[in-house]
Amino acid sequence: MTIAPQGSARQRDTANGVVVVRLQGALCPTEEQFYEFCRLNNELRIERDGAGDVSIMPPAGWETAAKNAEITHQLQVWAAMNGTGRAADSSAGYVLPNGAIRSPDASWVSNERLAALSEDQKTGFLPICPDFVIELRSATDPLPALRAKMSEYIACGAVLGWLIDPANRQVVVYRPDLAAEELDSTTSISGDPELPGFRLLLAEMWRESE
Repeated sequence: MTIAPQGSARQRDTANGVVVVRLQGALCPTEEQFYEFCRLNNELRIERDGAGDVSIMPPAGWETAAKNAEITHQLQVWAAMNGTGRAADSSAGYVLPNGAIRSPDASWVSNERLAALSEDQKTGFLPICPDFVIELRSATDPLPALRAKMSEYIACGAVLGWLIDPANRQVVVYRPDLAAEELDSTTSISGDPELPGFRLLLAEMWRESE
């Protein structure tokens, strides 16, 4: 997929290394084309917002990647024991109801909702919003953009979302129809009642922030 010919899109390099490509409507790729573009450039983190603008992000630093691996591991262990859904890491993509294509750092989808999808749909971006999402802030991530993304997940159908900010030792909890709840320096956080029995231990998240 060609992002855009010269003069057909405006590119903006942000301070955090993210390149935002603003495409004209006629140049927006289909979901299949966008999936192929992401597959061919799997060393990058690529998302598309509801307006069709594409964000191309550099790979995460090692510390962030290690923290994210720990988050995904804990979620996967709980999902296997609970048996009511499946967890995914940051490589999973979702086509949200507003047209955005997002890849949260960790996510969980119920078996009931997965059963409603075809096998072909499961091989690419899932055409749903996850039930549960986690975003882990890296040192270069702008906080307002992550907060907006979390609100987007909730507006698109997520029942629970956690924004983990190691730099500020804070977790922000998002639920539908409720104000975001900020938890400071908590050592763990419970997923009840949406994810019964899941508790994320946060000692590793704060270790490098001390």
